[in-house]
Amino acid sequence: MKPNKAVAKRFKVSKTGKLKRHHGFTSHLMSARSAKRRRKLRGSEIVPEVHARRLRKLMGIKKGPGKIATARLAARKAKAAAEAAAPAAA
Repeated sequence: MKPNKAVAKRFKVSKTGKLKRHHGFTSHLMSARSAKRRRKLRGSEIVPEVHARRLRKLMGIKKGPGKIATARLAARKAKAAAEAAAPAAA
């Protein structure tokens, strides 16, 4: 399946598998908005998981935050086990 390029351009995947998006209403007429509002619009925001699942499917991404977290935990446990076994062997 081909990824939807419009979705891929608008959303980025974080290291943990969550989707990040940019805020709207930032192109012009910013002087009408308060400094607090402008600061909040500057940063990115995490897409709610209800929508993120659908968008990930459109982007062709198989792993979500749950699977990535599980894989990272398994890798951490394997590394800890290898470090525990290494001093015992020496």
